[in-house]
Amino acid sequence: MTDAAIPRFTGDASPYAGGDPYADHRTADFPFTHLVDLADRRLGAGVIAANDEFFAERENLLKPGPAVFDPEHFGHKGKIMDGWETRRRRGVSAAEPHPTPDDHDWALVRLGAPGVIRGIVLDTAHFRGNYPQAVSVEGASLPGSPSPEDLLAPDVKWTTLVPRTPVGGHAANGFAVDAEQRFTHLRINQHPDGGIARLRVYGEVAPDPAWLTALGTFDLAALENGGQVEDASDRFYSPATNTIQPGRSRKMDDGWETRRRRDRGNDWIRYRLAAQSEIRAVEIDTAYLKGNSAGWAALSVRDGEDGDWSEVLPRTRLQPDTNHRFVLDAPVRATHVRIDIFPDGGISRLRLYGSLTDEGAAGLAARHRELGG
Repeated sequence: MTDAAIPRFTGDASPYAGGDPYADHRTADFPFTHLVDLADRRLGAGVIAANDEFFAERENLLKPGPAVFDPEHFGHKGKIMDGWETRRRRGVSAAEPHPTPDDHDWALVRLGAPGVIRGIVLDTAHFRGNYPQAVSVEGASLPGSPSPEDLLAPDVKWTTLVPRTPVGGHAANGFAVDAEQRFTHLRINQHPDGGIARLRVYGEVAPDPAWLTALGTFDLAALENGGQVEDASDRFYSPATNTIQPGRSRKMDDGWETRRRRDRGNDWIRYRLAAQSEIRAVEIDTAYLKGNSAGWAALSVRDGEDGDWSEVLPRTRLQPDTNHRFVLDAPVRATHVRIDIFPDGGISRLRLYGSLTDEGAAGLAARHRELGG
């Protein structure tokens, strides 16, 4: 992936003229947005510190969904924006009223799951004339739960992921990242000041093998444990990745739902597990899918990229808004899993409980070392 393929937006957007505020929002189809958002609040991400949030709170950066704009929403400090916005920087005197080239504002972000970052989007939606002139992003990897003071210590190594780059107002500013390392935290810099509506950090979860080994039995498909969706037949209403998010679904669009089929086929999702594993139990949840849940489901597994698919759960009737549990007759070794639903509809979550094989644990540990873990 090369940065040359990523569209660039610079300069002010036109002042808001009424109507749909997103009508003139500048965006693009970035080549990495199919990956998991490592800064998703559902995974436990947070904005843990910022040097300034005078106009709008730092926590807004990670809110789900697009930023909302209300032209009539003002408070005691001025226009209330759905993003992170700092005050205007000033120079040191009347003779030097402008900030220096090095002046900038920053926010520290804890990723919800440590991982390898493939792309970052800093969206300045609705910040039309009050966006930063440029942005930069750095990444660090620290064990445990470091405090802001720990992260700002002089001995912490920060790696530049996005060099200082001009950005545009009211635009989704996307950046491909080429750093084959495992990161736990980011430092978002805006030069010299301004506002950013949303931050999205796309990549691949790189779990801690020691933690998974200590757990013993865990959900082998869960995003937070390194599982991922490789492909799906349909993503019309909601992403297939929702099925391996933490926790139970809390509303209909928090699961996976396909469009209505008018042929004789069926829909499916293919997953890659955290590593080679032995699966012992399965949960298929249709929570909040009541008139649109899948009618039946079947589960197949494969061991290795070129292995043959074998069915471990035959086509089974599903009930709406219900968590279905299945104990397999014997542990099943697999690296990939495919769920087929018939004929269409959706499921909210898929859980695959088991443990790593010796080979899987060794491979995961080797990858962890390669990434600097």
